[in-house]
Amino acid sequence: MIPTLIIVGALVAGFIFFSGIYADVLWFDQLGYLDVFVKQNVTQAAIFIVAALIMGATVYASLRLAYGARPIYAPDTDVQDNLSRYQETIEPVRRLAMIGIPVLLGLFAGTAASSQWQQVLLFFNQVPYGQTDPEFGLDYTFYMVSLPFLGFLIGFLISVVLVAGIAGILTHYLYGGIRLEEKGIFTSTAARIHIAVAAAAFLVLQAVNYWLDRYSTLTSQDGNWSGALFTDVNAVIPTKAILAVAAVIVAALFVAAAVTNKWRLPLVGTAMLIITAVLASGVYPWVIQRFQVEPSEETLETPYIERNIELTREAYGLSDVQVEEYDASTNVERGALENDQATMDNIRLLDPNLVSAAFGQLQQFRPYYQFPNILNVDRYEVEGQSENVVVAVRGLDTGNIESWVNQHAVYTHGYGVVAASASEVAADGEPQFLESGIPSQGVLGDYQPRVYFGEFSPEYSIVGAPEGTEPMELDRPETGGGEGEARTTFSGDGGPSVGNFFNRLIYAIQFQSTDLLLSDAVNEESQILYDRDPRERVESVAPYLTIDSNIYPAVVDGRVKWIVEGYTTNSNFPYAEQQQLESATTDSLTGTGAAQQPLPPEPVNYIRNSVKATVDAYDGSVDLYAWNPDDPLLQAWQKIFPESIQPLSEVSGELMSHFRYPEDMFKVQRELLGRYHVTDPVDFYRANEEWSVPDDPTESDNNNTPGQDESNVPIPPYYLSLAMPDQQNPSFQLTTPFIPAATSQGEEARNVLYGYLAANSDAGSQSGEKKDSYGTLRLLELPTDRVVSGPGQAQNLFNSDPEVSQALNLLRRGASEVLNGNLLTLPVGGGILYVQPVYVQSSGESSYPTLQRVLVSFGEQIGFAPTLDEALDQLFQGDSGVEAEGSEQNDSGGDTGGDTGGETPQQPGGGDPGAQAALQDALQRANEAIQQGQSALAEGDFAAYGQAQAALNSALQDAIEAENQLSSGSAGGNAPEGAGDGGQGGQGSGGNNDGGNASPSPEPTDES
Repeated sequence: MIPTLIIVGALVAGFIFFSGIYADVLWFDQLGYLDVFVKQNVTQAAIFIVAALIMGATVYASLRLAYGARPIYAPDTDVQDNLSRYQETIEPVRRLAMIGIPVLLGLFAGTAASSQWQQVLLFFNQVPYGQTDPEFGLDYTFYMVSLPFLGFLIGFLISVVLVAGIAGILTHYLYGGIRLEEKGIFTSTAARIHIAVAAAAFLVLQAVNYWLDRYSTLTSQDGNWSGALFTDVNAVIPTKAILAVAAVIVAALFVAAAVTNKWRLPLVGTAMLIITAVLASGVYPWVIQRFQVEPSEETLETPYIERNIELTREAYGLSDVQVEEYDASTNVERGALENDQATMDNIRLLDPNLVSAAFGQLQQFRPYYQFPNILNVDRYEVEGQSENVVVAVRGLDTGNIESWVNQHAVYTHGYGVVAASASEVAADGEPQFLESGIPSQGVLGDYQPRVYFGEFSPEYSIVGAPEGTEPMELDRPETGGGEGEARTTFSGDGGPSVGNFFNRLIYAIQFQSTDLLLSDAVNEESQILYDRDPRERVESVAPYLTIDSNIYPAVVDGRVKWIVEGYTTNSNFPYAEQQQLESATTDSLTGTGAAQQPLPPEPVNYIRNSVKATVDAYDGSVDLYAWNPDDPLLQAWQKIFPESIQPLSEVSGELMSHFRYPEDMFKVQRELLGRYHVTDPVDFYRANEEWSVPDDPTESDNNNTPGQDESNVPIPPYYLSLAMPDQQNPSFQLTTPFIPAATSQGEEARNVLYGYLAANSDAGSQSGEKKDSYGTLRLLELPTDRVVSGPGQAQNLFNSDPEVSQALNLLRRGASEVLNGNLLTLPVGGGILYVQPVYVQSSGESSYPTLQRVLVSFGEQIGFAPTLDEALDQLFQGDSGVEAEGSEQNDSGGDTGGDTGGETPQQPGGGDPGAQAALQDALQRANEAIQQGQSALAEGDFAAYGQAQAALNSALQDAIEAENQLSSGSAGGNAPEGAGDGGQGGQGSGGNNDGGNASPSPEPTDES
């Protein structure tokens, strides 16, 4: 029975292993990327076999030669007698050991080597960069591709020689070829030759290693600056060449010793090589650095710092940054924004990082739907004009769904895209939806709304059925007065077939589910959809890419497409500063549940946005487009996988209009520009102009990122439609501010603005052709002889204003919570304008934030009002010079402080004395009501607590009316109705479900 069980067990294990490979073949074949799977695995298998054979055969040969050359003698000493006993003990397993040891070592070596499949493929398919390094005159591709491959190859061969040599020496010793005697160590002729050949081979390989180390100095990160510096060029590189020649000479001496049996010269040569290596690799460079370089470091290192600056900027795509002086004013003047109307029309008041709850409450409709924690910003044409919108896909939430059939055959997909204007909100502060409802209606037109592939998809789903079969998949809530849920059947080609028993068995093993094998929900037309996250799908079909952490949906040509950014990266670009991707891409938005995650902790010093990919939300099809066809790494991968990447000419105009500058690459670039905006090597050396990315000033107030250090969380970059100074028309830009870096460890940086970076993210709408201006990086350098507030100072200005603080703190202490939206930095009006939306959210479980106020600042002045238009007019002496969001309410609601006869208008708290007195009285009554409510709760008197809450609500209503009279001269205004009980009129999920939709949406049921 035992042999039978072993055979059965081996067959079962083999079939399980086969099932995994077969399932992958089906998946890649269905997706159209089988060549990627085959070439990757064939390459890995070939490398594994070659490496395993080289290691195994070399070790076996070493063991066999040592055993075959063993001396035959009668034991005449105790040592030899002991060895004879060891030999007798080993003899029964000698044959097995001489085969098993090489096989085992070969398996280890093959497994380790196969992980380098990408390096091997790149080496044999490399494409020249077209530029050469300043030291050796070699093409950059040599350092990026050839040098790492040669280093891997030499390292592998050295390990083979060492392992085989040690195995041979141990065998010689065990069988008497090497003996310890009173006169010294005895070695047989065969053992001497064996040792000499192994030593010579090792030294020759070490000589090659020394020679390659000369080139590796250009990719070194060990100095104060990356690359080969003065000491490397004048001490390390020459001595490495000397060591390489010396190692070859000593190797020749070992070969001669094997023939002549004279070991003095090779042993002396080895000792001299070791001493020379220590002196040349350590002591001599240290002496040069300490006594020649350090006393004159600035002078001697300047040429090499210049190389570091130039090639770092080249490696990160920063060579063509357009640097401009921006003489930012801090003086507030009437009409200052009159030339910035186009930018003001697109100010993003709807914060995509805060409004997910509002989308959920107003547009979720069913508990089996959900939205991501952080939404995305995109552009769509609305009434003939390009408008920024906040978009999200209504994804599936199966967390509370039970039974296999419901989880995998009924609840299979999400439904529809929801879009809201980024620059306008409804009168009550809720999102102004441009696309909403079920079925989806609005400005996006007709499209396939079903989302089978997305960020919130089940592990796997069984879809598809014969024609005429009653639909099983739950589609969406019924409309037109119908009750229940509409049903549908998937009709695309989205996954491998499980219509036959064998494929069902394969996937039953894959997902460890007997239901998949036995359920009647699986039929002859069934497909299985899995690996449905768009990022994971792109990573699978393009394993050579690093994928951006933020994917976003777009309605393109009647389909919902997930747009995914792909990077080619490298860590061996000569003279380029290395960055750790995880730390460079971490900011206040990363790591928050289902939101963005930073890139993996991978060191790189070269990055290109070489590929833009799309994943169809309905059928999961993946398309890869060569976005940067000049990138030599991408060209190499196109040679390796010629059918997988499509040319740019295949991009439709509508898809092109939704492409944007990638966020994670921008984060890496801005991290580098903090130092490398300085191009003069002397100034760079003195490090007196370094910048840093400011911390997000809203984090400590909102505290919506648990577990992160609030004192060191960089502000995220923001997408804005913005006209930079001297530009006539706005374009979609990715922006970030800079402040001076801290001058010493632990010191807090001064939060004044020194720089402002914007990346043009408008790729145009021409099929197969991106705009020339796309990707242009413009860096504004602000004057350092005056204080221009940074984001932290602007936020502190908002928080410290007595009237603003009093109004916001009152809401924080009541039943509502105040949330500061994203703090936008805008170079307009000849200076820097900060805009921050302020949201109010009640404490109820079904609450959501609504926009109730807008904070703005310019120089040392602030504005605070229900609308952006009012706030700007307050700020700019009664007339900002533009009509911004909310101007319609102002026009219908009375005077907003537009013309004040040249005098500065009253800030919050000023104005009509009667209204001011009413406001103070209402605030006093509200404060007393809060204290009474707290006392009632402490005493357990809930009746008194209820009375106190009623008094609080009444007082808050009076305060809001009085404040509106002060700010707009009208009690109507844009008051946050219901702020006293949460800031929104209807906290349940059913409140105002169309939320300003272009067309009515169905009423929600109790489930929502």
